[in-house]
Amino acid sequence: MAAGKPDWMVDHGKPWHAGPGRLVYENPWLSLTEYDATAPTGRPALYGVVGFKNRAIAVLPLHDDGTVTLVGQNRFAFRDYSWEIPEGGAPLGEDPLEGAKRELAEETGLIAADWREVLQLQLSNSVTDELAIGYVAMGLIQGPSEPDGTEDLAIARAPFQEVLALAIGGQIQDSLTVAMLLRAHHMAVSGELPRALARIMLVGTP
Repeated sequence: MAAGKPDWMVDHGKPWHAGPGRLVYENPWLSLTEYDATAPTGRPALYGVVGFKNRAIAVLPLHDDGTVTLVGQNRFAFRDYSWEIPEGGAPLGEDPLEGAKRELAEETGLIAADWREVLQLQLSNSVTDELAIGYVAMGLIQGPSEPDGTEDLAIARAPFQEVLALAIGGQIQDSLTVAMLLRAHHMAVSGELPRALARIMLVGTP
């Protein structure tokens, strides 16, 4: 995934310095640790970091006809309804690709023959250490889904163009979904996807 950096992309200044951390809160998924820190400017600062025990995984299921599969569900933090690509968490010691395959199958029942890691993200890197990996999944076949006990999911399949427009227009706001749709569009434009599929995604016809 990683490419060489251009000359202008260099680190500057001093890094943050952190003293001993104080664990404020912890559950099976995350922790909150508070630090007496020193900023790169030398100024003292109190800093809280949310640490995650899983790596965020996002999967864009891209069908041969240019449609994508989305998952709809009520989300707790914003108390709203969200349409998203299949997402979940892979324990830090697990192969992220295996976690992605599991999440796709559990939420949608889809099994993919072609997996491509296409995106790596730091999510809200000012206050969390959460990392995300995004995959495009192709060569899809349908199997049974097995969502976990807290998930009440709706499944929809819609044209890529339509879903991308909803993301750009703000009707889809989940950050990983937006980022992956934009990445897939870039892949279609730059020739990283099969030509016939890219044409359907971009112009809506074979």
